[in-house]
Amino acid sequence: MHPLDLSQQRQNRARGIAEAGGLKAAREAGLIPRKVDLTLSEGLILGLLEQGVRTFYTVFGHGSTEIGEVLRIYQAAGLVRVFGLRSEIEASHAAAALRWVRGEKAAVVTSIGPGAMQALAASLVPASDGIGVWYLFGDETSEEEGYNMQQIPRHQQAGFLKLASVMGAAYSLHTPLALPAALRAGNAVVDHPCRPGPFFLLLPMNTQASLMRDFNLDELDWIPPVKMGSAEADYAAAAQLIRSAGRVLVKAGGGATRAGSELERLVALSGGVLVHTPIATGCIPYTHPANMGVGGSKGSLCGNYAMENADLLIAMGTRAVCQSDSSRTGYPKVKHVININADVEDAFHYNHTLPLVGDIQSTLARLNDALERSASSPNKVK
Repeated sequence: MHPLDLSQQRQNRARGIAEAGGLKAAREAGLIPRKVDLTLSEGLILGLLEQGVRTFYTVFGHGSTEIGEVLRIYQAAGLVRVFGLRSEIEASHAAAALRWVRGEKAAVVTSIGPGAMQALAASLVPASDGIGVWYLFGDETSEEEGYNMQQIPRHQQAGFLKLASVMGAAYSLHTPLALPAALRAGNAVVDHPCRPGPFFLLLPMNTQASLMRDFNLDELDWIPPVKMGSAEADYAAAAQLIRSAGRVLVKAGGGATRAGSELERLVALSGGVLVHTPIATGCIPYTHPANMGVGGSKGSLCGNYAMENADLLIAMGTRAVCQSDSSRTGYPKVKHVININADVEDAFHYNHTLPLVGDIQSTLARLNDALERSASSPNKVK
């Protein structure tokens, strides 16, 4: 296909999608055929559009020119926003902040080698804080034509794929028609219901412009993220533990940031105090009399005092990292733990635990209902 013909087809597709309001709507309206000839890079951008990725933070180079050309056309049609930045670290932080603060998905686009390494280093933020971000890295060609200055200087295949896999989930589009599988894999990580994170998609320079003939656009359809339900557990037993405790501590982690009024309701019903991790700042207002601030090795005086004197811990949406619980030594008087978490491994972090594994907010609502139904002694101020 002549490059000019390809460019015109891209423009036509972009206009059709913009006019219809989406790829699926454009297909149903007959503005775009179901099977098309398009490059891997355009298919990737279409797939990300289907998943709600509209913002791209970029530092283009020779390892990502084909993606840049697709984004140029799709931005002109009003479908995406492309920000050209000077630092891949800046791009990564911007994408993480956008998802963290506004809930909007974004992708980081880099060239090959050193630029991707910069973004990889900065991806520690979304990896540590549970933020879903797409990373699109240019990579060495799949034809093994010899060293270039940007690849890892060793005689081995997929060196950067191995490196990226240490930080999180990674996938190489060594084969263009694996695109739907790569998009599904990324979707499962970036939109994970309880532990999202960075997803690294490696794009060999020679496969980015590979033409996929008669590609079925139905393969790009997006499966919305699954929402977990509340925990199936003995809520009456949990309520009894709370009622019988002398000093209740609620420890809120990043998973509890969207618990809303149920978190304040738990504090009121339990008569306890709340200590939060740094990432959960703002889970309840600072002005709330039960908010003791941050606890752990980075904690406040009142937060650490509460941790040192509680006899019941309600851990909620927290990974219990060392800064949060001082490597399991932060609760010397705690006898029992109620751990509300969507992640099974984190829910079983402590001994003497009653685990409530499920969606934080809905699980917390059921626990609060059980507390209200409890016929035990009335609430007491600890």
